[in-house]
Amino acid sequence: MKNEAVTPDEPNPPNSQEISNYPKPASRSVPRGARRLLAAGGAVAVLAATLTACGGNSLEKEGGGSADGGSKGEIVIGSAGFTESQVMAELYSKLLTKAGYSTSISKLKNRELYEPALEKGEIDVVPEYAATLAEFLNAKEHGPKAKPVASNDIDETVAALEKLAEPRGLRVLPAGEAVDQNAFAVSEDFAKKHKLKTLTDLGKSGEKIKLAASDECEERPFCRPGLEKTYGIDVTGVDPKGVGTTQAKEAVKDGTDQLVLTTTTDATLADFGLVLLKDDKGLQNADNVLPVVNAKKAGNKNVAAALEKLTKVLTTEDLADLNRKVDAERQKPKDVAEEYLKAEKLL
Repeated sequence: MKNEAVTPDEPNPPNSQEISNYPKPASRSVPRGARRLLAAGGAVAVLAATLTACGGNSLEKEGGGSADGGSKGEIVIGSAGFTESQVMAELYSKLLTKAGYSTSISKLKNRELYEPALEKGEIDVVPEYAATLAEFLNAKEHGPKAKPVASNDIDETVAALEKLAEPRGLRVLPAGEAVDQNAFAVSEDFAKKHKLKTLTDLGKSGEKIKLAASDECEERPFCRPGLEKTYGIDVTGVDPKGVGTTQAKEAVKDGTDQLVLTTTTDATLADFGLVLLKDDKGLQNADNVLPVVNAKKAGNKNVAAALEKLTKVLTTEDLADLNRKVDAERQKPKDVAEEYLKAEKLL
C-alpha cells in the first residue's frame, strides 16, 4: 500500500491507506499506515497486510474514454480499495486519456489481487509504493523470510524493485517526491511546550511517551523498537487504538497518549490539533509513489511521458489534500483528480 503500513496494503480512517513499511486513512476504514506497519515487520507481514487491504474483491471496471474520439489503444488502470489509490488511478486515467488512450479503471481489493493481474496483462498500470511493492515481490520470489531489500534510500529501493519486477514482465517508472509512509504525530501544545520538530527532538526531551498505535507496533522494527533504538525515545507502552484512527488521534489530543502512529498523507491531523514530527534519521523505508506498468502492454514511452507529468509535480502535501477532499469533504475521486490536474495545468 502504501500498502500495508502495519503495513504501503492498506496508506487511515477518514484518511486510510497503505503504510508499506509495516505496516501504509471509497474512504478507507483501515489506515494506510496500518497496512505498511505490517509490511515493515518483514515479508510475511507485507503479504498479510495486503490481504487486509480495503476495497472489493473483483475486477470492477469504470469507463474513462479517450480525449479525441480516436485512440492509441486501451489502457486499464488498476486501483486498490482505499481513497489514495482511487484518486491516483483517476489522475492516471485522465492523463492517459489526454495522451490519446482509451482508459478504464478496475478496482481490486488489494495487492494480492491486482499485482498478479498486472503481471498477466489484465490491468496495465497501477499506482504503487516503492518499498512496499519491493518487499511484496521479494517475498514472492524468495519466500516470507527473505532478507529485506527496501531501505530509506529511494534510489536503492527502486533499483531493488526494478530487479524484482522486470523478470515478471513489469516496468517500474520513475518515483517522485510524494511519499506515503509511516509517521508519528504529537499535539501542537506538546510540540510547543517541549520545542519538538523532529523525532530526535522527542528523544532528547527525555519525556515518557505512551504511543497510540496498533498491537503490532510492540514488535515491528519501524515502530516501538525503532523509536527506542534509533531515537532513544522512552516509550512506556503502546495503546492499541490502531494506526491513524480517530480514537488514536483523540487520545493524543486529550493527553491520554503523547504520540500517535499515522501516515505522511494523513489529511485529518490538523482537525485534532496534531503535527507530524520529522523522521530526521530515516527510520521509515522509502515508500515514494510511482507507476508500475505491464511492460508488454503499457511499457512504451508515450505512457511513461504522460504519467511522468504527474510524478514531477505531485507532493506528499498534495496527496494529503486530495485524500482530505474525498474523505472529509465527500467529493468524488474523479472530480478531485480533474480539479488538481487543471490547477497544475496538466489538463
